This record gives sequence, structure tokens and C-alpha cells, in this order.
Amino acid sequence: MWCLPFLALSLAACSVDSHPTLTIGSPAPDFALPGVDGRIHTLNEYSKSPVLAVVFTCNHCPASQLYEDRLKKLDDDYRAKGVALVAINPDSPSTIRLSDLGYSDVGDSLADMKARAAHRHFEYPYLYDGDAQTVATKFRVAAMPQIFVFDRQRTLRYQGRIDDNLSEPLVKTRDARNAIDALLAGERVAVERTRAVGCSTAWLSKPSGRDEEMAKIEAEPVKLEMVGADRLKTLRGNPSGKLLMVNFWATWCGPCVTEFPELEATYRMYRGRSFDFVSVSANDPDDKPQVIAFLQKNHASGPNLQFALPDTFTLQAAFDPLMPAAVPFTVLIAPNGDIVYQELGELNILKLRRAILANLPDDTQHPGQQAYWSGH
Repeated sequence: MWCLPFLALSLAACSVDSHPTLTIGSPAPDFALPGVDGRIHTLNEYSKSPVLAVVFTCNHCPASQLYEDRLKKLDDDYRAKGVALVAINPDSPSTIRLSDLGYSDVGDSLADMKARAAHRHFEYPYLYDGDAQTVATKFRVAAMPQIFVFDRQRTLRYQGRIDDNLSEPLVKTRDARNAIDALLAGERVAVERTRAVGCSTAWLSKPSGRDEEMAKIEAEPVKLEMVGADRLKTLRGNPSGKLLMVNFWATWCGPCVTEFPELEATYRMYRGRSFDFVSVSANDPDDKPQVIAFLQKNHASGPNLQFALPDTFTLQAAFDPLMPAAVPFTVLIAPNGDIVYQELGELNILKLRRAILANLPDDTQHPGQQAYWSGH
């Protein structure tokens, strides 16, 4: 669902032009959309602002994430001058696959937007257009993030990229700021259009692949391995070469059963990267039939282990002598064997996902992700 430059940070390529974008000189399309603040926001409420900047963005797009701080600073720098910045998310959770969320802690529902805005401290309006994509269709959004800058008469004077580089230290041309400065000074915008680069909009009118993805997940075989102390010691050392999530659980544990589907969803989000997940059932060996039934119900196709002996405390100590006896217990283990995150008891799934993202290495197509997640 995204398109980012390969082996380059420059935003000079990989634009998405399948929808002809709103042309310079067009009037601002009207909108009335729900925001993360619980209000309905309309075009008319910004009528007193000398400049209106509308940026289309979303939660799951890596490029959009890297521009969040720049949008916050743009809002901070220009709010006192009367400039209104409004962000709109055109994506719907119904069009996003789990595998599309490999660089995000949340999806693109309004509830997810509220979580992102609270976590990242957005002060500008963040609006949801995913139910019908009416506003995105009027603007004919090409890629995200994409910004549209309107003058006092709400005539479009600039549209395109925010600046010319995903990596802020390498930015040379701040196109959106240049346009806003020109309009505030009563001058003509020198560069009226640039190519927006980032993630394509997941249009409702196009097949999402969600059903096909789920069908493949449900068709994957579910296996359960009975293990003793030696296997658990090996697991603790993490020979996988990947970031490893291990969850100790049991069918008789209410919080374990409640959070397990979220753990499986998390695995499916990140398993396309250098990430793996092993579930370890602390059930008595005689409970194997109900354990495998539970795993099958949840389509748990990753490595699943169960204690082969009823001596739970000894087997837990074999994994780690400092491991608490209670379940659920979830731990992230780096490829070198270091514990980078652990949580005893019911999970905060967003904290876990953010820890995963902060400890996954960058790849060439999505630079800056580890720093983004490590810094917040």
C-alpha cells in the first residue's frame, strides 16, 4: 500500500499520479469531517485564516510518519500568523491488510488516529475521511503526505510535497513553507506544483486483498511442539537472528486468552520484517488437545511450544531463572540475546508494538523508522 524511493532518501521519484490532482487555481473543496477531538470540522470554520494548508496523510505510511514532526513545527511556526493547518486521513481500515501495517503500531480507523494523535501530541486538527473518501476524491490525492495550500479566497496556490527529502537534515527546499510565506507576503507562489511522493491512497473502489490475505492465514498449518528444559534454554538465547517475541500463556488464564489474538495480529503485521514470534503454553501436558484447539481457532501458524513436563517452575527457570512464575508474560529478545522489553500480566499492546518497531532495524526502502520509534 505504499511507494517509497528505493536506495534513496530524495523525494524526486516514485510519485503516484493515478488520480489527476486538483489543479492550481481551483476553489477549495468543501468538507465536513470528524476529527480526533470528537468534533466535526468544516471548511467554513477556517474562513478567517489568511492561508489554509490541507495535508493528506495517514497512520500506517512510513513517509507520513517521518513528516509528523515537520507538520507539528509548521503548525507551531505559522499558527500565530493565522495560518490554519488541517490534516486528513483518507484511508479506511477496511482497505488495509495486516501486512500493510509492518511499520506502524496502529491502523487507520478514527480510534487509531486518536491513539496516534495522543501519542505524538498533535495540536492541529486530524480528520477522518476513510468511510467514503469523499474529500480525498474531490482533491484527487496522488500520494501521502500531500499538501494543498489555499490563499485567503480559498483558491489553490500550491500542491505537492512538503519538502524535498524524507530525511529532514538533508532537506534543501521547503516547498510548502515557501508557498505559505509568499501568500502571507501577498506575493505570487514561485513554484506552484511539485510531485507528491509517499504512500498511495488505499481507494475503496479498488480491491484491498484483505480477504485473500485472511484466507492464506487461515490455510496455514498450525503445529504444537512439546518441549523440555534444553529447548527453552535455546529459545532464551534467541538463535533466530531476528527480533524475537516470546509469550508465555495458558488456556486457563483469562488475560492470556483475551490478548492472544492481538499477539497473533502483531506477528502478522511484522513477520515480513526481521521478526518472529514463539508462543509457549504453560498448560499441563495432558491439556495438549485443548491447547492445540485454541491455537487452531486463532490460526497460530508460527512456532508454538508447550511444556512437556508438569513441573512448570523448573521449565520457566530453564528459560530464565529470573522469569516470574505468573502468566501472561511477554518478552522481546534481540538477536544478541538481550532482553529489550518485557511485560508481566495483561499487555499494553501499543507499548509492545512500539517497542518492536523501535528495535527492528531500518531497511533500504524505509529509512529513519528506527529513529522515529525510538525517539517517542
